[in-house]
Amino acid sequence: MNPASQQSAQTVQNQLRAIVDAARERRAEDVVVLDLTDVSSTLEYFIICTASAGLQLNAIQENVRQKAQESGLPRPSVEGPSERWLLLAFGGGIVVHIMTKDAREYYDLEGLWSDARKLEFAEAPRDPEANVTATTQADSIDSAQAE
Repeated sequence: MNPASQQSAQTVQNQLRAIVDAARERRAEDVVVLDLTDVSSTLEYFIICTASAGLQLNAIQENVRQKAQESGLPRPSVEGPSERWLLLAFGGGIVVHIMTKDAREYYDLEGLWSDARKLEFAEAPRDPEANVTATTQADSIDSAQAE
């Protein structure tokens, strides 16, 4: 693989990571990334996740859209939206499906694309120091105001 291809592959991995993390930040469940490059001539990656209800579906969508654009992806086209399924297409290369549990089971995209390779993105580690610092600062402000 030449250096330009390696850099491009790393960019795509970073963009996929940004989308996965953004979905998880809004409590999306069962986030799956399918690499379709070997099984489709027009699609590259599907990211599929589950939202518990319409409000959460919208929250996930907004966060994914923002973080994806920050990672360099173009503004997505949106299919839907409905209360069961929303699709964000980032230039055709990356397509995000945010679905309710019922819609995900009914349409079974993972089964339809079972030949695709699944990519694993571990949960991003949370920084316990950040929470301690924020708590300590908040406690300090409360203490100072009490005096």
